[in-house]
Amino acid sequence: MALNIEDIRTQFPILHQNVHGKPLVYLDNAATSQKPIQVIDALTAYYSGYNSNVHRGVHHLAEKATTAFEESREAVRCFLNAATLEEVIITKGTTEGINLVANSYGRKFIKAGDEIIISTLEHHSNIVPWQMLCEETGAILRIIPINDSGELLLDEYEKMLNERTKLVSVVYVSNALGTINPVKEMVKMAHHVGALVMLDGAQAISHLNLDMQDLDCDFFVFSAHKVYGPTGIGILYGKKVILEKMPPYLGGGEMIKEVTFAKTTYNDLPYKFEAGTPNIGDMVALKYAINFVENIGKENIAKHEHELLTYATEQMQEIPNVKIIGTAKEKIGVISFVAEGIHHFDLGMMLDANGVAVRTGNHCTMPLMSRLGLNGTARASFAAYNTKHEIDVFTRELAKAVRIMS
Repeated sequence: MALNIEDIRTQFPILHQNVHGKPLVYLDNAATSQKPIQVIDALTAYYSGYNSNVHRGVHHLAEKATTAFEESREAVRCFLNAATLEEVIITKGTTEGINLVANSYGRKFIKAGDEIIISTLEHHSNIVPWQMLCEETGAILRIIPINDSGELLLDEYEKMLNERTKLVSVVYVSNALGTINPVKEMVKMAHHVGALVMLDGAQAISHLNLDMQDLDCDFFVFSAHKVYGPTGIGILYGKKVILEKMPPYLGGGEMIKEVTFAKTTYNDLPYKFEAGTPNIGDMVALKYAINFVENIGKENIAKHEHELLTYATEQMQEIPNVKIIGTAKEKIGVISFVAEGIHHFDLGMMLDANGVAVRTGNHCTMPLMSRLGLNGTARASFAAYNTKHEIDVFTRELAKAVRIMS
């Protein structure tokens, strides 16, 4: 089914503005996606109509807020095909979800000499927590290498796996290169040696169909703002049998059943990992972001974004001195690029002057950039509301910028 892009675009108020006197072309979706009006309205409705704390009151506003909050949890459960609501833990985002597992599961079950495997493609949020855990416990961090196209070397990964491997934590889709990793196969390989697997789904969440029963990963994390939802809210999925063995990450209200000065009894899942007043308004609004995606259909979004990726790639290959970084066979709609002799910041500023928003820098993947021999790239990334006309504008202005600065 072909998407009605103009109808989709009418749902995003922010897209209809000029930047530096030019119509906005927003191609920074891997950093954060824009929000449809139904998400914005849901936030307004919560704060103006039934703002109240959840789970702790019997009055009307508290009950209404709690119902909306838990309806969003159920929407997430369905979106991921998690087995139970207890497996859906609310966090601030992908980073907090990874840190929760590193601090809770890691501190209890990872010992000196154990091995944790990550990959060269990882975002800093899936590197630093494991480095910190290894420094604390004496565990060893091992890195899956990549080829020059930005694809993981699965034969090298297979060689790394052994009886000392306790956890594999890898990105499903690279935020810097768009590479889609063969995570289902990687999960099976890790499970074969008894290791658990966490998947960083920050980039996968808005582009790929996700089924936790099919993937069989042990943990999965994502941020709402990557999937047309609000900032400051995210989800950790974990298999119930594993979450039940893990100690709480934070202490305080909500994560307890009973507190005395002698002893505290912890709450059941999922509340054991949700200390304090949660980000209620943004969690309520997440359901509407999920509804937006489901109403369009992920298959339709993926098809449209792949068409944009192909179209943009073909046009960029015609621009002299521009090189695309990351040419994996399986990619989402992300194109990292450099221009010979031109700093990526300068490219970004020239594009911005003409209304085109792209990301520049190392994309929180400094080890990956080092592997590629770069200090950073410019990056264009696509969403359901982007058009071929916008790509025409982007590539025209990119060609002009390269011509001026070369």
